[in-house]
Amino acid sequence: MEEKDLIQGKELAIAVASIAIDNKAKETKVLDLQGISSIANYFVICTGESIPHLRAISREIGKSIIDDYDVRARNLEGTAESLWMLLDYIDVVVHVFHKDLRSNYALEDLWSDAGLVSFEDELND
Repeated sequence: MEEKDLIQGKELAIAVASIAIDNKAKETKVLDLQGISSIANYFVICTGESIPHLRAISREIGKSIIDDYDVRARNLEGTAESLWMLLDYIDVVVHVFHKDLRSNYALEDLWSDAGLVSFEDELND
């Protein structure tokens, strides 16, 4: 039996962001909420262009994280039809928004004290 690497926190958030980008998600951001939120340590926020695109992004994140790290989302909220899907990995919460809804919630503004995690360099490794 293959042993999976344990992943959590920042590594998990970056892995999720990478999967979202690989699935053509737009405006993918990782917010560092450590010390300012009891909800999670990191938010990954990304945007899909259509209902099928939202489904694909969410499905691929869930499947890839299970396949690669044997980690399952603790909770899933929303549907593609609701234009906002959430995957809760306890210390990382993933928000997959439809392009028409993301600005309504403005999570980056709501959590403006959060640091923005730079992950582009880690994606190229």
